[in-house]
Amino acid sequence: MTNGLDDLNQPYDAQQLIEEIAEGEQKAPSVNVEADYEASKAYSVSEIDQTGEGAEAAKAATAPQYELSQPEETQTEAQPTGDPADYIEMAKETNPRLSE
Repeated sequence: MTNGLDDLNQPYDAQQLIEEIAEGEQKAPSVNVEADYEASKAYSVSEIDQTGEGAEAAKAATAPQYELSQPEETQTEAQPTGDPADYIEMAKETNPRLSE
């Protein structure tokens, strides 16, 4: 039987089912996508998520565990001097760890 697919790529059970359906020994499975989709909606949202308690639980679960510090704004203005020492000093102002 040829169905457009290479027979070597078909698992034995699938190939056997195709042949049995073609010979009329087996009834072809029917699929109702709309009914399956509607049934899947019941599983997409848990019961707790449909209440205010679920929103509170989600807020608690996603709350940061550590206090985050705010970055400090710094103003640095480079003067056009051409002296390499000035650039080193500016780098130390920008990153204090360089002066250690």
